[in-house]
Amino acid sequence: MTDPFIAFKAAQRERWSLFAPLATFTVVPAAHLVRFAAVRGGERVLDVATGTGVVAVTAAREGATVSGLDLSPELIERARVNASIAGVGVELVDGDVEALPYADASFDVVLSQFGHMFAPRPEVAVAEMLRVLKPGGRIAFSTWPPDQFIGRMFTLIAEYQPPPPGVAAPPAWGDPNIVRERLGEAVRDLFFERELMVVPTLSVAHYRSSMEQTAGPLINLVASAPPEVLARFRAELDALIGVFLVGNVVRQHFLMSRAYKQPDLFELGTARLASAR
Repeated sequence: MTDPFIAFKAAQRERWSLFAPLATFTVVPAAHLVRFAAVRGGERVLDVATGTGVVAVTAAREGATVSGLDLSPELIERARVNASIAGVGVELVDGDVEALPYADASFDVVLSQFGHMFAPRPEVAVAEMLRVLKPGGRIAFSTWPPDQFIGRMFTLIAEYQPPPPGVAAPPAWGDPNIVRERLGEAVRDLFFERELMVVPTLSVAHYRSSMEQTAGPLINLVASAPPEVLARFRAELDALIGVFLVGNVVRQHFLMSRAYKQPDLFELGTARLASAR
């Protein structure tokens, strides 16, 4: 079946290729996610939408056997450099969360930091992430709540430049109720934790300028919006940044979600039979 979002994903691949400078600020949140997921040495871990590999490298330093996947070849190359500098082995490939190139039940842990949330079809992304996860394995991810800064920024961008029909809004992944609904009965023991990422900046304009050069959706809006529309958008964005700028840092709250994949019915029945003997 032909993927109806080929053009959309191609645009994402190009837009996010310039993300690398922002990765510095995701290093500390990466450690939070690896801790939250309780990654242990010897486990097989998949980092979905690995970007520059900050989560993958962090998990590998814990002794895990790590694979990382991202739409952007440029970011994968940067991830390879980061893994080499850190002295850890990470298998890195170009790929799509909606069509993961791994066999069923390949991983003990599946992670994603601010990445899988950009897949156009959440139900497809969830199905793929759970497909490659072993029964009893852990899925954990970090996302931007819709009522906090980054979630509100993406909502604002979508008001000025709506996504194609059928593409889900990324900030919805930051709502615990939606996470619970999307993971459904395929998981158990769903747990949430909130953390804070801070981005140093000299002013509102400095922060906006940096984001306009590195954040995929903003890059596209700046490149395509008429000057008068862009001016209105920038005024609204500056006001929003100002709400979350404290001292010389922008406070970016995020949500971490963790759950265990349910065993399939055959395995569950076998386990119960064995315990009854």
